[in-house]
Amino acid sequence: MMTSSKPALLVLCALLVAAQPGAVMGKAKPRAVADLVDAAGKSHGRAILTESADGLSLVVKATGLAAGAHGLHVHAIGKCDAPDFASAGGHWNPTAHQHGHKNPQGPHGGDAPNLVADAHGKAKARSWLGAGALSAGAAPLLDADGAAVVIHADPDDEMTDPSGKSGKRVLCGVLKAR
Repeated sequence: MMTSSKPALLVLCALLVAAQPGAVMGKAKPRAVADLVDAAGKSHGRAILTESADGLSLVVKATGLAAGAHGLHVHAIGKCDAPDFASAGGHWNPTAHQHGHKNPQGPHGGDAPNLVADAHGKAKARSWLGAGALSAGAAPLLDADGAAVVIHADPDDEMTDPSGKSGKRVLCGVLKAR
């Protein structure tokens, strides 16, 4: 025999599952996570890419940065070999555009706005990268060689091809599907 509280509890549970961020009919949106490390391998934060019908959104939280603006990009190769993280390759650029949101022939798919660190070296940002998919379609981000999130030492001028004059790569994280 079912009491009146059991049906209400079942309805409440169903509503809670449906209200979860990214839930669509009980399924979470595809996402990838990168743990950001410096050249010594010390952890300095995390980047999360989430896929939606409109493209990819990026959320980054980082520490240990110099105060001010830093170039932030998704790079085309999922490798973060110290000390310079050059193994991450260039910016993810599935549409063969030039670099930067201010460039009339840009941007790359992996171009994000500058990440701004406070006086304590902490930074967080949320941005939309635009069209793209993590693992589906003609040019998925997480292809055979993967992808990485890179934070640079200097601000990105959002114009100069191929890297926006954003300088040395100071933090890097390999994206992994979750």
